[in-house]
Amino acid sequence: MGKYVQAQRKGKSPIFKSHTRTRKGAVKLRAIDYAERRGYIRGVVKEILHDPGRGAPVAKIQFLNAYRFKRDTELMVATEGMYTGQFIYCGKKATLNIGNVLPLKQVPEGTIVCNVEAKVGDRG
Repeated sequence: MGKYVQAQRKGKSPIFKSHTRTRKGAVKLRAIDYAERRGYIRGVVKEILHDPGRGAPVAKIQFLNAYRFKRDTELMVATEGMYTGQFIYCGKKATLNIGNVLPLKQVPEGTIVCNVEAKVGDRG
C-alpha cells in the first residue's frame, strides 16, 4: 500500500482534515443592542477579504463601541456593490441601501436581500 511521507503530514491528525489555517474567522452580523433596536449605528468598511473555503467575499467593518472608548471590528459577508470606505448603517431606522443591515419587517416586499437570520438575534 505504501507509507505516509512524514514531511507532508504536518502534524498528528488524520489525512482527511480540512485546512483551516488561513481562514479569516467567523462571519456574523452585529449583536443587537440598544442602538440597533431604537435607531441605527454607523460603521466603515475597512477592507474586503477573500476567505478560503467560502464562496462569498468577507468585509471587515469597524464600528464605534457604544459603551467604551474603543472600536469594534466585525466580519460580515460582503454584498455585491460594497466597497472599502463605504459607510454601513445597522439598525431599525437605517435607510435601504446596499450593505445596510435592517430588520426584515422594515424591508419592502420584492427587495433583494442577503444573509437573513433564521431567528432574531442569531447573527446570521
